Amino acid sequence: MTAFLNVLRIIYGRLQESPAQWALTGSLGMALQGMPIEPHDIDVQTDSEGAYEIERRLARWMVRPITFSEAERIRSHFGEARIYGTKVEIMGDIQKRLPNGSWEDPVAVTRYRRIVDVDGMAIPVLSLEYEYEAYTRLERHDRAGQIRRFISEKQGGR
Repeated sequence: MTAFLNVLRIIYGRLQESPAQWALTGSLGMALQGMPIEPHDIDVQTDSEGAYEIERRLARWMVRPITFSEAERIRSHFGEARIYGTKVEIMGDIQKRLPNGSWEDPVAVTRYRRIVDVDGMAIPVLSLEYEYEAYTRLERHDRAGQIRRFISEKQGGR
């Protein structure tokens, strides 16, 4: 986790005064909220303007410029940085495909954002409740189940 904290310090330092509204998502965001999960990369979620702003602020580490990218179930303004060997994925205005084939509205990051203290840094993360819904919509049921069980245990089995 130390390698992730070192990279997180760089990201936080570069984005602290940024107008971009961002949050960590995925495995690192979950781990920072207490889930027993091993992160493999850092996922940063924002809106489309934020994605390009973050790209500018992390320019020296960018290995894939931000461009609009679409897959079968998800689309966003996507790019990738590599900071000391750690993959940092930047996703702006994420949309997931709905069962009827249309796209949901872009995710409003600030609506689902929570702040966690990490080594004196106020790190924005997407709530576990949001993550559960997102993984369910993407039909990633194993991960959604993991999140649901953790939330349930944290709430005392309610």
